[in-house]
Amino acid sequence: MSLNCSSPPLKAASNAGVAGVGVILGFIVPAGISILLAFSLVIQESFLRPDEPRRGHIRRKLLFALSDQQIIYGIGIQAVGLAQIETLIPYHFFIIWMSSLLSTAVHNCTLLVLVCDFQSDKVLRWLRQVLMFVNLVLGCVFGVCMLQVVFHNMETSTNPTACAWVAHAPQSSSASERTTSIVGTMAVIAGNLVVFTAATWFLHDRRQVAFKWLQLTGLCVMSTIAATAMARILMSSQAFGTATTPLADNGEKTWSFSTSVTLLMLALPLMTVLEIYRGDGRLKREGDAEKEDF
Repeated sequence: MSLNCSSPPLKAASNAGVAGVGVILGFIVPAGISILLAFSLVIQESFLRPDEPRRGHIRRKLLFALSDQQIIYGIGIQAVGLAQIETLIPYHFFIIWMSSLLSTAVHNCTLLVLVCDFQSDKVLRWLRQVLMFVNLVLGCVFGVCMLQVVFHNMETSTNPTACAWVAHAPQSSSASERTTSIVGTMAVIAGNLVVFTAATWFLHDRRQVAFKWLQLTGLCVMSTIAATAMARILMSSQAFGTATTPLADNGEKTWSFSTSVTLLMLALPLMTVLEIYRGDGRLKREGDAEKEDF
């Protein structure tokens, strides 16, 4: 597909597939649930009732499912964004980037709680490590693309994001805050690398010092990052705030099945947990019945 970067349209087309109300809620709702579950498990297991880990069995299973969902969502939406770099405008690219940062931060929250489960299973541990590495690579590529967008003052441009790599592409905003934006974007890229290194160490090292305080501190840091990403998504998106780029229609505010899939997928881990809960209850009743027979 040939790029036309010389004459940007007055308004860009909306894209509910990456920035629609259902897609955004599909990231934010599971993220909020995951953070609440992570804090409740850490506080209960490390501070209130450390001798009764079974009390959080169901929540831990749900958090495990949400952890898988978060890392897959982050990888998936970044892959879609890079595949459509010649059609997606920087506004949509930014929404995708923030969504991936949100999913990464929330996944790290779940990792802090579930680390013992991963360490006890070599296959699960290395599978999670591979997924984290793929997510890091995609996140760095996205960060470089956004850095190029900021460098060419294309944050509000209606041109495709790929035009940031084309020489002499028209600039759509002033350069007054360019330095701050560039420094901020580079800081996010560097932060991704630091967090990945720390998460890798935490995932593989069994000599955890001050484990519960490390968990709690990490949860607070990752939750702050997640909350910041949530706020940026909500304020910058057409679905909940004001789009930073003029759009031709209000398609990102409307509901459809395709935009609701990510939110509907939340039902899968909930159903799995319900099945586990019912199965545990049935096994307990059967065990009690066998004891009575004896």
